Amino acid sequence: MATDMTNWQLIKNGIFAENTIFKLAISLCPAIAVTNSVKNGFFMGVAVLAVQTLVNGTVGALRNYIHPRIRIPIFMLIISGWVSVIDMTMAAFVRDVYREVGLYIELIVAFASILAHAETFASKNKTVPSIFDGIGMGTGFLVALVIISFFRELLGKGTVWNFPIVHFKPMLIMILPTGGFIAVGFLIGFFNWIEMRFFGGKGATSGGGHH
Repeated sequence: MATDMTNWQLIKNGIFAENTIFKLAISLCPAIAVTNSVKNGFFMGVAVLAVQTLVNGTVGALRNYIHPRIRIPIFMLIISGWVSVIDMTMAAFVRDVYREVGLYIELIVAFASILAHAETFASKNKTVPSIFDGIGMGTGFLVALVIISFFRELLGKGTVWNFPIVHFKPMLIMILPTGGFIAVGFLIGFFNWIEMRFFGGKGATSGGGHH
């Protein structure tokens, strides 16, 4: 069903009401594995933002030419194609980050959030709203990874983007996988509390979900 949301509402929806990490709690693997530093979390989020936007735009543009019976294999082919482009781009231009997160860049092809929005939104809407939906969902993912990595790096190393911020005995557990689970759990709980306390549990945007 075609959306009646404006482009701005689509972006807000992806950042707040349907945030991939804090609201939908899917694609959590990179949120735990690569957020031990803000730099890694930021570039992983940028990679997902680029893939989500490009996939949505491509599916939106080709939706009338894709046979419904083979749509899922075609969507996966589109996703894997764009993931390969982003993977090679990061390998060429941000080598130090790629050494840390390269494995997880390739795993973007299996992210449930990207296939889900290709199927439920982009395949039913025109190119422009599909692109804005991808920007919103990707930006929400990017923001979530930066917030998680900020707290993990600050508490685990006393630094932010490798710059010393505070001087105290670091909590090593926060940069270990266990710290990832702890940070994600507390932040999901915190943002749910914010929504219940200030938005009556109806979502942080007036746009709400579109599917």
